[in-house]
Amino acid sequence: MNLQDLEQWTESLAERPREHLTTNWSEAARVLSARGLDNYAKGASALQGLGKGDAVVLAWIDAVPQVAREVGEDVVGDLATATLGFASRTSGAVIELVLATAPTAARRLADGELLLQYLQFLNGLLAQAPRGLRPMLGQLDTLFGQLTLGGLRRWANWGAHAHRTNYEAQIEYFGLASKESLAMLQKERKGTLLVDVQRRINMYLRALWGRDFFMRPTAGDFENREGLRPFIEDWLIHLPDAVDAVQGHEGLVDGLTLYRASAAHAAAHMVHTHQPMSAEGMTPWQMAVIGVIEDARVEALAMDKFPGLRKLWGDMHLTTPDASASAGDWLNRLARALVDEAYQDDHPWIAEARMRWAEVLPTVLANPEDNTASWDVGVALAHRYRDAVKGPDFHPRTDVLAAPYRDDNRYIWAFDGFDAERAASAGYEPQRQVRKHVNLMEFANEIDVETAGDDAQEIWVLGTELFPYEDMGVSFNDSEGKAPMAEPVHYPEWDHQIQLERPAWATVQERRPTLGEPETIDAVIDEHRPLVSRIKFLLDAMQPQGVQRIRKLEDGDEVDLNAALQAMVDVRMKRQPDPRIMMRSVRKTRDISVLVLLDLSESTNDEVTGPHAPPLRGSLPPEGADSVLGRPGDRVEPVPRQTVLDLTRSACALLADAMHKVGDPFAIHGFCSDGRQEVNYWRFKDFNQPYSDLAKARMAGMEGKLSTRMGAAIRHATALLEQQKSSKKLLIVITDGEPADVDVRDPQYLRQDAKKAVENATRSGVNSFCMTLDPRADAYVSRIFGARNYMVVDRVQRLPEKLPLLYASLTR
Repeated sequence: MNLQDLEQWTESLAERPREHLTTNWSEAARVLSARGLDNYAKGASALQGLGKGDAVVLAWIDAVPQVAREVGEDVVGDLATATLGFASRTSGAVIELVLATAPTAARRLADGELLLQYLQFLNGLLAQAPRGLRPMLGQLDTLFGQLTLGGLRRWANWGAHAHRTNYEAQIEYFGLASKESLAMLQKERKGTLLVDVQRRINMYLRALWGRDFFMRPTAGDFENREGLRPFIEDWLIHLPDAVDAVQGHEGLVDGLTLYRASAAHAAAHMVHTHQPMSAEGMTPWQMAVIGVIEDARVEALAMDKFPGLRKLWGDMHLTTPDASASAGDWLNRLARALVDEAYQDDHPWIAEARMRWAEVLPTVLANPEDNTASWDVGVALAHRYRDAVKGPDFHPRTDVLAAPYRDDNRYIWAFDGFDAERAASAGYEPQRQVRKHVNLMEFANEIDVETAGDDAQEIWVLGTELFPYEDMGVSFNDSEGKAPMAEPVHYPEWDHQIQLERPAWATVQERRPTLGEPETIDAVIDEHRPLVSRIKFLLDAMQPQGVQRIRKLEDGDEVDLNAALQAMVDVRMKRQPDPRIMMRSVRKTRDISVLVLLDLSESTNDEVTGPHAPPLRGSLPPEGADSVLGRPGDRVEPVPRQTVLDLTRSACALLADAMHKVGDPFAIHGFCSDGRQEVNYWRFKDFNQPYSDLAKARMAGMEGKLSTRMGAAIRHATALLEQQKSSKKLLIVITDGEPADVDVRDPQYLRQDAKKAVENATRSGVNSFCMTLDPRADAYVSRIFGARNYMVVDRVQRLPEKLPLLYASLTR
């Protein structure tokens, strides 16, 4: 969006704010969407209309891009509303100070919801102590450096009540100029703030798991110093915004260590919990016991890779065998018994729990994705509690785990939600069309309804092609001109203007590929024989190497005789021997699935232009140049122009040949669209299909038509990749232009939707990479796929060469 598009809002600005807005517009456009820029301009116009001076508008223009960069643009509208609400109760200088310090508050709070709560706090403080707002804002950086939002609220409320009528003392208190102000500041100060250590925690988790986790602060200590427990929701790890040091077995555990323990435990849940357990029919006590066992399962898997985590977590389990006053005490004893091997607890229920856990632990370590052992052991122990313990009843609100690093386990449970099928049968939705799969006899004996159209209540699907009795070699589908379709799949679509997903908005229709001549693909391989020979060396390096011996280890499976003999020689020679005399045999295998997704829009039919394009049919070579087919001056043989689709087909042929030789499971799919309700999707070669003449014929029959609705196609490809059991999944998107469709006018709409689809794919464990043939793609492709996840091929003729080499580098 350009600034000229918002002239209806900017024309009301004074000369100085308008010039300042023009200067800052490019910076704002980097962090704000079209909706955010609209709110940005509207807010400036509204503040100009207050009549509080140009300084307020200038502060707004400077602050909004910085706030949006820290906590997102969703808060821009609320910031404008709150600022306009202050206008009737305070001066323009205070409003200017609120806006000027808003980036500081956003940076220290690091969350949009907390910033909105901070604005509500300012609104309340303006009613209680209006004289104290300005001096407090002047010390905001110091205050947020030591206090959480809850601590700041309690500190401010104490000063507002203590100096309600003494305005001079009120100003001193909020300006940190009085002893009681500093004393209350020290009292409300917490040990460690998440915003100060969040970067270190991110690096810690990346070092452990080799991936990034997203953390978000939560504030739950408005009335007291107790924060919220950690929890996981929407793939985000929610941690308290500040923590105090806690008691451990070996003394106090500082806040940074507590944050590390909490983040590592939550990350273990996200890594090793692939399928939540159903909470249907479970009692709160059963869920609590199963939760303890599930905590032990993910911690055992983490400690199996990183043994040092046992000390980190075990140091915070302080319960003793004497604790039995509540059901929560028994849960804490159970939790410590499963994580602390040195813990002595002779109670029969605890002993039975340890025995059952020891029996299933080998199965747990062998199958890290299976959490059924937690359910089985937890249910059995929950039933045994009544007979073996006969202890107090369980109260979910009070009987919680005492270990401060553990989350509330909401992530491991799946609760029943809205069922679309039940809603349809209950009359909440119109009756949907039913697709019924039948066999040949049912299909042949049923009476045809000639008037039935695409809105029929039932559609009968035959699993194979049906040919007429006459030996014509043409199926009914081919004669009718309609290819058999699989069931349509509905996917959500991200609307960046409302910042919400539209559910079931885009429909993906899988189509049957048109068959071509497989000799076309073989001819591509023959034509690029020199390139195939160059790639062969890369392919040999990528082949699995079988079993390899890793030598010079202090801890291994067997003795390395050569190293042991050398160590003995060093001992006899009175030299320091090398203690690395062991070796281990490691099996080297490739475990990757690759899906190549092709953009088959109408633009792929464009002819390739440029200095390296083939000559036009019947053209003469340049003067003085020898023709490869004759002497100078002779007319060259007709050479057809190549289209982008031809080069894409050639590149896929070379890539398929390379992946087939390496042995990686791969699939080649394509897509185009004609509006949101018809996103066509073709499977030229699937993972479970051999690379045969049929797959080559499908690739030879590729056609380019219609538009490019990339987000829905990426979601469908991601769903197919998720079904693969490979540990690494790669999606390679090949396109010649930006996302576009006939029913979308906003150019940012489908770009933002494709970006959201790529982010969702990343959360599902699918790595995405884009190879684009658009030389101007840098402006948008990096925002969609990431700064390092794309390649721009400015010379389309080099696509057949670039694509196999790219595959080799991505899967090395």
